[in-house]
Amino acid sequence: MRGAMLPAAALLAAAFSFPAPAQDASRGAAVAEARQCQACHGPQGRSETPEMPSLAGQQEDFLTIQLILFREGLRRVPAMTEAARGLSDTEAQDLAAYFATLPSGPKPDRGSPDPALMARGAEVSASRNCNACHMPNFAGRANVPRVNHQREDYLLHTLTEYRDGVRVGADTQMNGLLYGLTDDDLRAVAHFLAHQE
Repeated sequence: MRGAMLPAAALLAAAFSFPAPAQDASRGAAVAEARQCQACHGPQGRSETPEMPSLAGQQEDFLTIQLILFREGLRRVPAMTEAARGLSDTEAQDLAAYFATLPSGPKPDRGSPDPALMARGAEVSASRNCNACHMPNFAGRANVPRVNHQREDYLLHTLTEYRDGVRVGADTQMNGLLYGLTDDDLRAVAHFLAHQE
């Protein structure tokens, strides 16, 4: 019995003695091109499509998780379900690394900030402690997404889905935090976040 365990133990030790391959942004660029990510998410990850997120500069861990959720059908967005079909874990990590390395903005076509919307958005954001998870500059961290430099229409769409219980993230905090906010509140928060540097 002891002799049979030695080969298994040796294999297990060998498996953990080599580090996992790091995410590779250059491989991710090739995957992005092959899967035509730019068709929806724009050249260099800056979306020009209404309600479609920009991925440039997004948090790597967040993107990896989202890609796997899409692939597994746990997050339902028809276009992404198809785009993520058959994506390996390594490809998902490489794609995430690629988009994370791209400069995030600012977007040149955001327009000028509306002072009243900015003030209301800042007030609502502070009342919900958005910066506790998304960081004071709203750049996110780890599995918490960057929301600055994002398309305003996409932010509004996403905030509305969270508030209305249509979208559920990796946890349900966003649903609870946005519960009870009005459409005007969400519009102000989206405007405020989209104009953060």
